[in-house]
Amino acid sequence: MMLKRLMLLMAGALTLAPLSPAHADQLQDIKKKGELACGVLGTDEPFSFIQDPASRALVGYDVDLCNAVAKSLGVKLTLKQLAVSARIPELQQGRVDLLAASLTHNKEREALIDFSLSTFITGQKVLVKKQSGITRLDQLAGKKVLTVKGSTMEQNTKKAVPTAVIVSFDNSPQAFLALQQGKGVAYVNDETSLIDDFSKLGPVAKDYEILPHNLSTEHLAMGLKKGEPAFREQVNKVLRDLEASGEAEKLFTRWFGPTTKMKFPSRPFKIETDKVD
Repeated sequence: MMLKRLMLLMAGALTLAPLSPAHADQLQDIKKKGELACGVLGTDEPFSFIQDPASRALVGYDVDLCNAVAKSLGVKLTLKQLAVSARIPELQQGRVDLLAASLTHNKEREALIDFSLSTFITGQKVLVKKQSGITRLDQLAGKKVLTVKGSTMEQNTKKAVPTAVIVSFDNSPQAFLALQQGKGVAYVNDETSLIDDFSKLGPVAKDYEILPHNLSTEHLAMGLKKGEPAFREQVNKVLRDLEASGEAEKLFTRWFGPTTKMKFPSRPFKIETDKVD
C-alpha cells in the first residue's frame, strides 16, 4: 500500500512539473515589447530635469544613460518620473524596467535590488544660511535638518549627527524651498544637487554657504530588479562601452563640466566598478 501511494505522489509531481512557470528573462521581455521603461526623478538637475517648460521634455545625465541602454536594445525609451521614496517599489513591482534616478548604491539596498556599475561618485554635503552661524556638522545637534524623504541623506545625516531633527520632503526643490523659508537650519543633499540649488539663489547666494565637510561618499548607479543577470550584463556592457569610447567623458562634461552651472574642472571618477564601501 505504501509503495502504491508513493508512486501516485511521484506521478502527481511529474504531472504538475510542466505547469510551473519558467523563469522570465527581463532582457528578452523588453526586446519583445519594444520598449524600455526607465524611472527618473525629473527634479534633480542636471541628472534629470525639465529644461524647456514649453516642451516639458526630461533631459539630463541620467536620461542620456537611459537613452544609451534603449538604443543598444533597439527599443523605444519611455521615461517615468518618480518620487525618491517610490523608486525601489516601482522597480520591484515591474512598473519600470530600470532606475536612473540619482540612486545611491549601498549594502542595505543590495538586499532589495541589483545595481549596475557606478555611474557617478559624489559626496553628500550641507547647505546653511550664514546667519545661522553653523560652520561644522556637530553644530547641527538638536537642530532641524531638511532633506528628501526615502533618501540615503536621511540615514547619513542621522549617522553623522544622531540628535539632529530630520525633516523630510518629497523632493529636492521642496526641501530647498523649506530652507529659504526658515523651516530648518540646514539642507542636506548630494554635492551636485546643492551646487545646482546654490546657483539658483541669485544675488542672495552671498547669504548661504555649503559646508566643506562630506557626510558620506555616494556611489550612484542604475537600479535593476534582482535576479536578472542577462539584463544587468547588457546595462553594464553599455556603460563599459560608453567609458571605452570616450562618450562617458563627453556626457559628464556636457552636464557637469566647466561651462555648466556645476563647473567641475574634470571628472573625478571612471565607470569601471560596482564595489561600494
